[in-house]
Amino acid sequence: MNNFFAVLMDIIARFFQFKDQKTNFKTEIIAGITTFFTMAYIIIVNPAILQSAGMPFGPSMVATIISAVFGTLIMGVYAKRPFAIAPYMGENAFIVFTVVNVLGYTWQVALGAIFISGILFTILTVTKIRGWMVEAIPMSLKYSFSAGIGLFLTFIGLNLTGIVKVTIDIPSVLSNGKLDNIAVALGSPEAVLHLGNLNESSVLLAIFSFIITSIMMIWRVKGAILLGIVITTFLAFPLGIIQIPKQWVSLPPSLSPIFLELDILGSISIGGFNIILIVFIMAFVDTIGTLIGLSARAGFLDKDGNLPQIEKPMMADALTTTFAALIGTTTSGAYIESSTGIEAGGKTGFTAIVVAILFLSALFFSPFFIIIPPQAYGPALIIIGLLMLSTITKINFEDYTESIPAFTVVVLISFTYNIGVGITGGFILYPFFKVISGKHKDINPGLWVLSALSLLFFIFYPY
Repeated sequence: MNNFFAVLMDIIARFFQFKDQKTNFKTEIIAGITTFFTMAYIIIVNPAILQSAGMPFGPSMVATIISAVFGTLIMGVYAKRPFAIAPYMGENAFIVFTVVNVLGYTWQVALGAIFISGILFTILTVTKIRGWMVEAIPMSLKYSFSAGIGLFLTFIGLNLTGIVKVTIDIPSVLSNGKLDNIAVALGSPEAVLHLGNLNESSVLLAIFSFIITSIMMIWRVKGAILLGIVITTFLAFPLGIIQIPKQWVSLPPSLSPIFLELDILGSISIGGFNIILIVFIMAFVDTIGTLIGLSARAGFLDKDGNLPQIEKPMMADALTTTFAALIGTTTSGAYIESSTGIEAGGKTGFTAIVVAILFLSALFFSPFFIIIPPQAYGPALIIIGLLMLSTITKINFEDYTESIPAFTVVVLISFTYNIGVGITGGFILYPFFKVISGKHKDINPGLWVLSALSLLFFIFYPY
């Protein structure tokens, strides 16, 4: 039996090229667990959001988990990258609160639009058109993707933990275009963003988690991020932030209420075209930004700033988006939380395999995984934000035709809470500034296609 496991481990190590990647089973497993713990919230959050569109919670949770298992396995085995796949946050909110609740479409029509988008992704990937467009993206924009996503992760972490709170919209304190409430001054409890309540035990625990994780990273402790999550989770019990589940094992609900319930014919109506277009472009640019951002941090990009064999991870997200619509959930793709696993040392597809196995176990042990509080994984996202921000130093700030579009990407990703909006903004401004400065020869033909798609995004976006 021991010989069997030894041979099996050797086969796995060779398949994932552990020796070439200078990694090992322990490192890859820790990386996989770290990634999963920082994104396990999607198991509950995604179905909770979809429930607002009339989709039943239980089946949606199962669809969320199955799509994550399906996509992450493909990413690990086929693409051999340490990226996890799951339903996108942002796209799910757009589907529920805009497509269904505002525009009045059914969730079945929305799933139909997502399915068609997945088919388009697959076709463009097989024909290598997607890869051609990605290679057309200038280096400054590629670096800005990583920096913007880093700040995006930081903001998510700060907000999830309560260290920074979002309260009101600016229009609510404006009257006739003039500021009529001094409460919006910087730092006020009624400002759009303000400091959380430092008297709350949950906020103090999050700060402690950030500090202890940072100390372990400074000391070069292996698995520092994962240890920080585990320590914080255990401390959350005596503080009353989380409760011990009444049951640890549960059978998954049936998928039948949402399985194959997509309405493809309804989505290809005249009105549905706009939905397909927006879903397609949002997922398209989100995937590009995430893959490049993660790869930049992991050191996977070549000397030209391209990800070798990028068609493989793109095929993984294309197939998963198509599959997700069939089983009853929203657009899926590479998750930015994969950066925590990469920082923990994950370099190969085996990291993704570990994530997929953990997601699969969540079908039966969801009560165990969902007790991990934001105070545990939020600080990890804040720290990863710092690490991903480092690529901003590679942008040429002396050339404004490079720095202004890159800056636009970073700030729009961060302040609109939408990766797609930030990236499309950069795709539009980069060729525009190059043309007016007489540097049109710097523009690759593929970037013109991305710029045109980005313009369509803003034209048809249902504001």
